[in-house]
Amino acid sequence: MLAPLLLGNDLGNDDTIGGNVSKYMVLPTGYFGQPKKGHLIFDACFESGNLGRVDQVSEFEYDLFIRPDTCNPRFRVWFNFTVENVKESQRVIFNIVNFSKTKSLYRDGMAPMVKSTSRPKWQRLPPKNVYYYRCPDHRKNYVMSFAFCFDREEDIYQFAYCYPYTYTRFQHYLDSLQKRNMDYFFREQLGQSVQQRHLDLLTITSPDNLREGAEQKVVFITGRVHPGETPSSFVCQGIIDFLISQHPIARALREHLVFKIAPMLNPDGVYLGNYRCSLMGFDLNRHWLDPSPWAHPTLHGVKQLIIQMYNDPKTSLEFYIDIHAHSTMMNGFMYGNIFEDEERFQRQAVFPKLLCQNAEDFSYSSTSFNRDAVKAGTGRRFLGGLLDHTSYCYTLEVSFYSYIIGGTTAAVPYTEEAYMKLGRNVARTFLDYYRLNPMVEKVTIPMPRLRKEKPPPYKHPLLRGPTSNHPNSKGGKKSSVNHKDPSNSF
Repeated sequence: MLAPLLLGNDLGNDDTIGGNVSKYMVLPTGYFGQPKKGHLIFDACFESGNLGRVDQVSEFEYDLFIRPDTCNPRFRVWFNFTVENVKESQRVIFNIVNFSKTKSLYRDGMAPMVKSTSRPKWQRLPPKNVYYYRCPDHRKNYVMSFAFCFDREEDIYQFAYCYPYTYTRFQHYLDSLQKRNMDYFFREQLGQSVQQRHLDLLTITSPDNLREGAEQKVVFITGRVHPGETPSSFVCQGIIDFLISQHPIARALREHLVFKIAPMLNPDGVYLGNYRCSLMGFDLNRHWLDPSPWAHPTLHGVKQLIIQMYNDPKTSLEFYIDIHAHSTMMNGFMYGNIFEDEERFQRQAVFPKLLCQNAEDFSYSSTSFNRDAVKAGTGRRFLGGLLDHTSYCYTLEVSFYSYIIGGTTAAVPYTEEAYMKLGRNVARTFLDYYRLNPMVEKVTIPMPRLRKEKPPPYKHPLLRGPTSNHPNSKGGKKSSVNHKDPSNSF
């Protein structure tokens, strides 16, 4: 933690940053009187906070240094800090000077988030107030500068790289779902992180699918393996909210599929305000090949469960989707694997094609399939090699900034709600993939809550199994049934 007496260049270079600033008041050089309004106080000692150092350049300008991920100086992207003791109409320029990435959506109009105590809803700063450039004063690093005018003296202002989504918020969300006592929602603790935070596993399905001996078609979804990629949590919450709803599509999906969701794989990194790493400085998404039960316990727990399901003859692990956020690209898109079997490769393209039809912000043209050596330790690559030809593994990426609707060139900035809507559309796409439209029509007819028998499975080319046929290389077509958009139901 930085000592309040260290000011300006007395702090040395950015290699000395060891923790977050804590109620750090910046006094003008040579000033020895009592602190006054306008002597800004910076703080990042709170959950998911990140600001390692502040240098005052002039009366109006401040250089801000991101604290590197714990135990790993390579990653410096996420920031989240507060400013207080402001004067009304005080104008400032903040320079974030030590980003570890050169490419950034700040070149394309992205802007930091801001809120204050009297205006608690996050909003983006105007892009015209944000500049991203290579700066000769900072080792030719790229710098993001933004101008801001404080307008309310009693407010505490908070600035962040993107919409924060903390571990505590996540726990409160799950607690609220658990209190609803839904018979198709199950929460369990799959393990703990190094700092003893929960690794939650959710199961969403009809209770009939969990009876002993019942065959299961499983969709496994994970999120927040990279803690600074907060949009992942909003997308994941959108998936969960839709699947537990009473929407006819959600009810049909629960009848047919078992959804296993581990929404926060890196709770320590999330809590600490890291961008990419765990407490011990590991990029967990490079350790799927051989996760350590003590160094990567959350990853180890999820991998063991997936292998256990894979070895269960009654369980068909149909999908694995790992949700991330992307710092240089627009829209939502997917990464998939490359296979020697051309038919399997083409079948893998079906789901993203269907999602593209359901979600205006999802881009199939940005979706790509690869087997880069650098990605060998990722969940998508490892599980794609482990699981058989009936399973499909994807990374779902969503932009930190915006999406471009087909046929236009205007960027539409993502909101928390837009991220959650993408999640809802991911969930509903399984209806089209499995062609469960007749089941939707059936569940819209009033019927008793407890039924003695399940409706027979609806067979079609996309249902995989020993006797099923696979879709041709052109992919499945979207159903022509005109369903009510589930996003209007919430």
